[in-house]
Amino acid sequence: MKNKHLLFYLLLIFSLCSYTLKDTIIKDSFSVSGKCMMCKEKIENTAKNIEGVKSAKWNINKQSLKVKFYSKSITLEEIQQEIADIGYDTEMYQATKEAYDALHYCCKYERKKIDQ
Repeated sequence: MKNKHLLFYLLLIFSLCSYTLKDTIIKDSFSVSGKCMMCKEKIENTAKNIEGVKSAKWNINKQSLKVKFYSKSITLEEIQQEIADIGYDTEMYQATKEAYDALHYCCKYERKKIDQ
């Protein structure tokens, strides 16, 4: 009888663990303003250091960041907010004036609109 209960609990735990481990990898891209290879390094490293982001690659010519991330860990909006927080405008969020001003002089891109 104890063996049946133990087996039942083990199966229950295993099924719950496998259910919670299923996490979808999302591939998406969004625009990120920038100007140089220093921007590329900073944008990519920031994105890659966000928990839940699997990969990030910024294209300097297209001004676009391709990301792969785990849907249960992070959202695209949160990734864009993190990028804006370091000084780079994204599709959804504009960097604050302070964050933009803190960028290296060679990283100062032409901003499309400034609300601050």
